[in-house]
Amino acid sequence: MGKTQESERNIRSIASRQQGYFTARQALEAGYSYPSQYYQNETGNWIREGYGVYRIADYTAADRPDLVLWSLWSRDRKGKPQGVFSHETALSIHELSDVMPVSLHMTVPPSFRRSARTPTVLVIHRATLDLADVQVMEGYSVTRPLRTIIDVAAAATISSDLLQQAIRQALQRGLVQRDDLTRASRLNPSSPFAETMRSILSR
Repeated sequence: MGKTQESERNIRSIASRQQGYFTARQALEAGYSYPSQYYQNETGNWIREGYGVYRIADYTAADRPDLVLWSLWSRDRKGKPQGVFSHETALSIHELSDVMPVSLHMTVPPSFRRSARTPTVLVIHRATLDLADVQVMEGYSVTRPLRTIIDVAAAATISSDLLQQAIRQALQRGLVQRDDLTRASRLNPSSPFAETMRSILSR
């Protein structure tokens, strides 16, 4: 296999895990020099979607390309995405409740820094997430249903009706367990989450 073919195989392997997207750094590691990246973009083989982010032109359209793009935006100096979609955005991804978030909510580590101003489409939350709280999807990560419910309850940014709906649907679909919700509510018994849980579990 020639070097060009090997590079193309490498970049398509990377892109297949990220809904057709990849970073300039990943392309460099796949075997594409910066001049060759420029050439791929100029010839239309790749489409530049943002600073240092490309998409393979003939890749099947992604379901949620915005999630992949903003996940790649959150990458650190080593190229690893730091952001995990959370709160209302995670509710929407998991299809819990009728919430329709206007912004994209993303949780990043407390140490997360970007030199440029945070885009208005993003709402940044800072927290240290356990690995057990995170679910890896195709090209991005999202908080698992239990952590998501706890987060939106603590933030108190959705109505109690939507919160109850999210909890009921998560229970009905087996995405969370009643015992886990009960334990979480006992950690802060005076919180809106605890009050909602007591109301639901008492029925």
